[in-house]
Amino acid sequence: MTDEPSRRKVLRNGSVLAGAALFSGVPGGPAAQAAPRANDPGPVVDLPAGRLRGGIEGGLAVFKGVPYAAPPVGALRWRPARPHPGWQGTRDATAYGPSAPQPYREGGDQVLGTHGSPPFDEDCLTLNVWTPGADSAKRPVMVWIHGGGFISGSGSLPVYSGDTFARDGDLVVVTVNYRLGPLGYLYFGEDGAGGNFWLTDQLAALNWVRDNIAAFGGDPDNITVAGQSGGALSVAALAGARPKGRPLFRRAILQSPPLGLKIPTRAESLQRTAQYLDVLGATNVAELRAVPWPRLIAATFEMFGRTGKWGYWSTPFLPVIDGTTLDRDPADLLLSGAGADIDVLIGWTREEANFAFALSEPYVAATKDQVLARARDTFGNRAAQAYTAYEQARPGARPVDVLMDLISDDLFRMPAVALAERRAARGRPVWAYQFNLPTPAHDGRLAAAHCLELPFVFDNFDKWSHAPFLTGLNPRIREGLAATVHASWISFIRTGDPHHDPMPKWGRYERDSRTTMALDSVTTAVDDIAGYWRRLHHPGT
Repeated sequence: MTDEPSRRKVLRNGSVLAGAALFSGVPGGPAAQAAPRANDPGPVVDLPAGRLRGGIEGGLAVFKGVPYAAPPVGALRWRPARPHPGWQGTRDATAYGPSAPQPYREGGDQVLGTHGSPPFDEDCLTLNVWTPGADSAKRPVMVWIHGGGFISGSGSLPVYSGDTFARDGDLVVVTVNYRLGPLGYLYFGEDGAGGNFWLTDQLAALNWVRDNIAAFGGDPDNITVAGQSGGALSVAALAGARPKGRPLFRRAILQSPPLGLKIPTRAESLQRTAQYLDVLGATNVAELRAVPWPRLIAATFEMFGRTGKWGYWSTPFLPVIDGTTLDRDPADLLLSGAGADIDVLIGWTREEANFAFALSEPYVAATKDQVLARARDTFGNRAAQAYTAYEQARPGARPVDVLMDLISDDLFRMPAVALAERRAARGRPVWAYQFNLPTPAHDGRLAAAHCLELPFVFDNFDKWSHAPFLTGLNPRIREGLAATVHASWISFIRTGDPHHDPMPKWGRYERDSRTTMALDSVTTAVDDIAGYWRRLHHPGT
């Protein structure tokens, strides 16, 4: 990867038209549209639900806190998302809506800092839109679904602001709030209700985008849904939706999807719900509907203890294969039906699991016997062979290093590679990447950890100043790699291909080459980057 000061200048001179230097050859690309002026009273759009007045930020029209579904409160708690009734007059859309209720600790953690801050409220089903102009330009649309272990995050976080994508790529960008933790993921098995309330929220948001985005200058037939971690799993889960015979989106970006999670069955989910009810001393969902949400969220902490297992990433709340909203593993939805025709960009960070384990003193003190016992869950009687392979691949490796590499492969890399393999075998378009740039934060122990690619994708390091995991990164390398990654995402959203000049050729992942882009201080296209580990996990492949 080369330092790209000239392209950086193009991306950052603050003008929508500047982006045309990158994408002027794309049909439907930037046109000579007048950017909103800073002294305008605010852009107005008329929607079926009512009139909205947004604001102007950095030359973009921005609409915040836009309701896309009815508030899921009272009798609608733990019900599928319902249509919003609309409003009278002109609704102000210049401030974010509340984030979904979630655990919160002042100052956050040692890796991300905070990933969701007050205000929180159950009335959280809102989205935000950034656009170069609320006109008829029919720009490509990016919908961002945040991650957060199914318990944290928000589409209202500044780190997920859509301004860089909207400005640099002449895109319309939407970020979404949806129900989290017990409010979004508990399953009660009620007749006809299904589960996965989080998924019904996201489907409602995508339907809102399909029906309304043209008023914001977007093209409802050219939507890319992107997400990271739990948000990437959401993207896969959404891929099977085909209302009115049409897919809801055209392209998908899956950043670090935890496709190695075993999604529970109805019976397994009901067992976990029983644990939660026991924590709160309740007997059924009717009683829970009377419990204030802060108490529901507080119970999350005990659920970590009740559901956690040594050597596994803790996930106290999970989706459910309920047969109503989700009838199979999310990865399978990208292989057949509506999902088969979606262009897919998928990738992972090299040391995903360091995020959760590298700074944990109990795990740092792990013994070889403990890690071997965990390895048997994956490799059975080949556990000792696998341990040796991981140990030799990382000279001087401690047991915790072997464990973290094993978890990274189990939960993220191997399932992502498997999805790429299966799509390639069917001739379906898929591009793959591995984010390799390590952070020097915490004496380098985090390496290229889970979430580290996010500020590079959004190219907005100024909004991540609170995040400890970026400490010490070389500014020149950081900015250069961000320019490349950010432009690749824009290229994929606009054209279905992440390659752009002057980066190395980024070809599709094919069975004969298995091309994977290694994103690092030197960006390189590598053939079969995970081949040795794929064969270790799945002999004969």
